[in-house]
Amino acid sequence: MTTQPPIDATDLRRALGRFGTGVTIVSTLDAQGSPVGVTANSFSSVSLQPPIVLWSLRRASPSLAAFDATGRFVINVLALEQVELSRRFASAVPDKFTGVEHAPGLGGLPVVQGCAAVFECRTEQRLEVGDHILFLGRVEAYGHRLGPTLLYCQGDYAQGVSLESLAARAKAPATSAGAA
Repeated sequence: MTTQPPIDATDLRRALGRFGTGVTIVSTLDAQGSPVGVTANSFSSVSLQPPIVLWSLRRASPSLAAFDATGRFVINVLALEQVELSRRFASAVPDKFTGVEHAPGLGGLPVVQGCAAVFECRTEQRLEVGDHILFLGRVEAYGHRLGPTLLYCQGDYAQGVSLESLAARAKAPATSAGAA
């Protein structure tokens, strides 16, 4: 019988990091009605008919109880200029929404302002998988705007712009500040 060598968790994380992802803040309300949010890059579209998305949260997260209790969540897809929000919501800061522009969405859940896209969801299913909980949500409302999105790849933040946009910028004639 052949045995496989154990998987090195640190090296596996490096390998998984080669896959660039979008960066989101997933938000909800706790039992007292206070806003709760976490940075997550596990967001993905699952189905268009019906509109279903998913994201995952560590079982050990102190925010898990809030997401379980409300049965609702908001996926706030961050725009490039929101990198500091990503860092804030990934930290242990106790009240992450202090000073953060947000407005009440469906069910009063916090919708972060200025995002590239927002998906307001009702939890359809919750699955325990390994050390995470998968939340599958039915999209009940959404919105989006143009502009570069925040990405995370190879252990660092990056920006999402189309290759066509970059090519057009490269072909554009240079302008001088003093030209008449």
